[in-house]
Amino acid sequence: MGYPEELLAPDEQLLLHRHPHWKMLFWPAVTFVVASALAGFAGGLSWKHIEGSAHNVVLIAIAVVWALLVLWRCAGPVIRWNSTHFIITDRRVLIRQGVLTHTGIDIPMNRISSVQFRHGLFDRMLGTGTLIIDAASGDPLEYDDIPQVQKVHALLYHEVFDNQQSYDPRRESGHHNQPDRR
Repeated sequence: MGYPEELLAPDEQLLLHRHPHWKMLFWPAVTFVVASALAGFAGGLSWKHIEGSAHNVVLIAIAVVWALLVLWRCAGPVIRWNSTHFIITDRRVLIRQGVLTHTGIDIPMNRISSVQFRHGLFDRMLGTGTLIIDAASGDPLEYDDIPQVQKVHALLYHEVFDNQQSYDPRRESGHHNQPDRR
């Protein structure tokens, strides 16, 4: 979890650091397996049916097509997955994503007005879902493919709402749940 350490203030405490769920890597993995199998099959056919220097040219062409396909459809999504971070500290929620163009958003805990999650049957089977954070900025922010979204929701809810109640100035002055009598 070395990445978020540089983002934190000296007395800020890291509570959670996650990458998106591994289901984002399913299709890149399938693409890698299928492309490798097809490249192997094409290489075998060329070995059997092509002779001489043309054989080497065909093998190089197969390898180049395979490498381009793997870089485009497999390596790119894996790098994007690895460079996407969902971080919760005791003060804020941070989202960082991107490889060449890096984007980020910080949501202070005291600006969060509600926290929700959503996941369908397939997401529940995989243990993932969408986390919806309604901040004072207006539109709710949705983050897809958060692993163990219910636990993340509970942690964030606790940090936002339970800690707000413990810092309620009315509670500290002994006037909690008493109407204002003027």
